[in-house]
Amino acid sequence: MSNHYFFCAALFFASSFAATAQDDGALTGDGVSEALKGRPYSPNAERAFPEKVLFGDTHVHSALSADAGGGGTTLMPRDMYRFARGEQVLSNTGQPVKLPRPFDFYMLTEHTDGMGVITDIKRGAPNIMADPDGKRFHEAFAKGGEDAKNASIELIAKFSQGTLSEALLYQPGSPGYDNTWRDLVAAAEQFNEPHVFTAIIAYEWTSLEAGDNLHRNVLFRDGPERALQVVPFLASPPAGSTDPRDLWKWMQNYEDTTGGDVLAIPHNPNLSNGRMFALNDTFRDGEAFDTEYLKTRQNWERLLEIQQTKGDSEAHPLLSPTDEFADYESWDWANLDVSAAKTPEMIPQEYAREILKSGIKFEAEEGVNPFKLGFVGGSDIHTGLTTQDDNNFFGAFTWMEPSATRASAVAKGNVKLGISYKGWQYATPGPTAVWATENTRAGIFDALERREVYSTTGPRITVRFFGGTFDAEDIKHRDLARIGYSKGVPMGGDLFAAEDGAAPSFLVYALRDPIGANLDRIQIIKGWVETETGETQEQVYDVAWAGDRQPGQDGKLPPVGNTVDLSIPSWTNDIGRAELGAVWTDPDFDPKQHAFYYARVIEIPTPRWTAYDAVRFGIEMADDVKMITQERAYTSPIWFSPEQ
Repeated sequence: MSNHYFFCAALFFASSFAATAQDDGALTGDGVSEALKGRPYSPNAERAFPEKVLFGDTHVHSALSADAGGGGTTLMPRDMYRFARGEQVLSNTGQPVKLPRPFDFYMLTEHTDGMGVITDIKRGAPNIMADPDGKRFHEAFAKGGEDAKNASIELIAKFSQGTLSEALLYQPGSPGYDNTWRDLVAAAEQFNEPHVFTAIIAYEWTSLEAGDNLHRNVLFRDGPERALQVVPFLASPPAGSTDPRDLWKWMQNYEDTTGGDVLAIPHNPNLSNGRMFALNDTFRDGEAFDTEYLKTRQNWERLLEIQQTKGDSEAHPLLSPTDEFADYESWDWANLDVSAAKTPEMIPQEYAREILKSGIKFEAEEGVNPFKLGFVGGSDIHTGLTTQDDNNFFGAFTWMEPSATRASAVAKGNVKLGISYKGWQYATPGPTAVWATENTRAGIFDALERREVYSTTGPRITVRFFGGTFDAEDIKHRDLARIGYSKGVPMGGDLFAAEDGAAPSFLVYALRDPIGANLDRIQIIKGWVETETGETQEQVYDVAWAGDRQPGQDGKLPPVGNTVDLSIPSWTNDIGRAELGAVWTDPDFDPKQHAFYYARVIEIPTPRWTAYDAVRFGIEMADDVKMITQERAYTSPIWFSPEQ
């Protein structure tokens, strides 16, 4: 499958980087390289570390989610799995669509609340038609088009504000709810093919507080024998709760009673209006978190959805004004249902870099880091079609499938607040990449649990990132993973102060998507807590880049250039590099400071999906529409602590 293709591509592109190597490292007295001494002759023998980079989607919806099916989505779970495996299907608007490469794994995450109800609404079940809201939604969805779109938005708003009719909030024990869950598990089991394609059983806990998004995707390591012993935890009473404490109790009970294993992944936080990663307990009148809360959150939530079709949440220009790459597909105007505008005070707890800084500050002060988060992608696509390439983007909702008007169409808004956004502001979502020992539920779940994962914004860039005690010569070797694991820890790991207080070094390597664009640069982002003041700081370091550019007096690296031709649209790989790598040592290291480090890999400029729409539909985009992008990858961090 795609892994074999990636392996071949890696071999093909190796030559450009290997040309910089002068030798294999220092020789021992018997003429053997230190890096090879004591190792089997075969570099592939006796390997116990993860060797497979697998790409998948950890957040996607079929017609069974009310906000998808209500808006016109017809693709069902089995259609989605066929599509994800590489088969051609017809989209919800009747257009043929196929991926250029299949996924290695897939997580169908239907909304918990109202699970099964949309099917009954659309078919006009007697219990639905007896309810005024249900009857009205049935009639609107039956009309399709704008009526269905507007009804779907209204349904979301009513649920967000807690005003949706109880008749539309199916609870566990009802046939619609329980049968839907059983069928979702059965579909995952039907398409799960160990070592070829992994279908992970999952759901989306749909917690909302006055329109503020607190959703979590809950995933199982297990198969149906354990997953069917439970039904998903709801946000709606009486069976559910919007408080994440209660979700964590459900997770603990699941593991205690079934012997299984679960994780929760917080939704991209940019629609939470600062609540997802608030610094105090918004469910307890803003009181301080106690140690039990901090430890419990750290245990169950080890990952963060850093980007998806509703924007990127790595960094924000208000928080990182000197970072020229901070303003990437930013969504910063309101909460989920656009019922409350965003204020500057909310933004710090919605962007990953600042959230990580808050986490290490908690650790420095309380001894526990509740925001010790690795990075995953997740499309949050509501069409059943995870299309992550700009030239093959089928939108976030059915109304956003390819058409001449989708970019300019108003997606959602609030007239009273003067807020609205359009279709062009949705982003192509990226995959989650995991470094796994095998393509199975266990192999992928374990990689996610230990945070040896990363996110890209679309391209299948390969990235390795290690922290430890590396020498400059180490980057000259081709077997970087062996060196990384033997001399350090991978992304998602922990470093501790050396006895002599020496600064850690980092080994980072990136290979471009074999059918994508060259790489511009690799950066390492550091965040830390000042020992004396307790304040948090950050710094972006360029550690490897293409061409003979040199940083200017301001320390900034000049742009790589731009080969995009919007008339086609296309680009050329005349600039950039197929692969980049470096060994980097923190020049500002303080062994007494709590810190984190992660790598960001930037591609050269390429056409955005809106550029392909402009050419294919022969339309002229408005001046404010973004037409060019620089895709990227974000590795999970490595954390440094002064004490073990």
